[in-house]
Amino acid sequence: MNRSTNTKRIPITWLDAAILAALAGVIGYVAFKALTGLNYHWNWEIIPQFLLRFDEPAQSWKPGLLTLGLLTTIRLSLWAGILALLLGTVMGLFRVSPSLFKRQVASAYVGLIRNTPPLVLIFVFYFFIGDQIMTLLRVEDAIYGLSDTALEALSWLFGPMNRFPRFLSALITLALFEAAYIAEIVRAGIESVDKGQWEAAASMGMTRFQTMVHIVLPQAMQRMLPALAGQFISTIKDSAIVSVISIEELTFQAQQLMTTTYRSFEIWTTVLGMYFVLTFLCSLAVRKLELTMRRD
Repeated sequence: MNRSTNTKRIPITWLDAAILAALAGVIGYVAFKALTGLNYHWNWEIIPQFLLRFDEPAQSWKPGLLTLGLLTTIRLSLWAGILALLLGTVMGLFRVSPSLFKRQVASAYVGLIRNTPPLVLIFVFYFFIGDQIMTLLRVEDAIYGLSDTALEALSWLFGPMNRFPRFLSALITLALFEAAYIAEIVRAGIESVDKGQWEAAASMGMTRFQTMVHIVLPQAMQRMLPALAGQFISTIKDSAIVSVISIEELTFQAQQLMTTTYRSFEIWTTVLGMYFVLTFLCSLAVRKLELTMRRD
């Protein structure tokens, strides 16, 4: 049964309007001075070719370098977010487990990851652990043994297969880093559920696992959703750090273009807009999901 929620609209006062007008004036003045007063010759005409270009030999339109970088960022953030959610949920459950060993394992993981700079973590994982694991598992040999159809499907999901080992290293590193924060979100969400829920479930003969799955987690998930959404958006922004290991995501492509075109302001302003649109759309989607869950 749906329940209607009455939202009270906050009126906009004259003071609010004056503050907004003053901010708009300041932003407009700064933009005007940037366009006319700086000793810099703007050239926005070069940007469209980096978003979408026409391939004359193929006689078709293809994504430009910035668009390709954006697609890599989306792939990396999506897979890292899924993996981080799974690992973070497990670690969060360990954090509230009655088992001392599980609590110690989760606490050690969260403490180690959250107190390690992500840049150091990426270098350690990529240049040592990632390289050794990829060689041990023979990832490249497995890729070369796939059929053309499988390679095409995997390329659509993970990007070019010749860069898959690097992509996988970046994915795992980013997921490990984000999962430590998700673990704390899950722990806080579970602990926010009233203890009476546990007692009522126990009085009905339900096991701890049944209580967690059917009673506690559904209630905790609604409370965790805003924080999880914020963490996923942070994953998108944090994915820029993997550019240091030459993962061709959006930031890496922008750096490459900047060194060849010397159009720093145009390129980075475009990249800023692309990141903002991506994260803002994610925020709107999560807000819609949150409102839907509240009405149910």
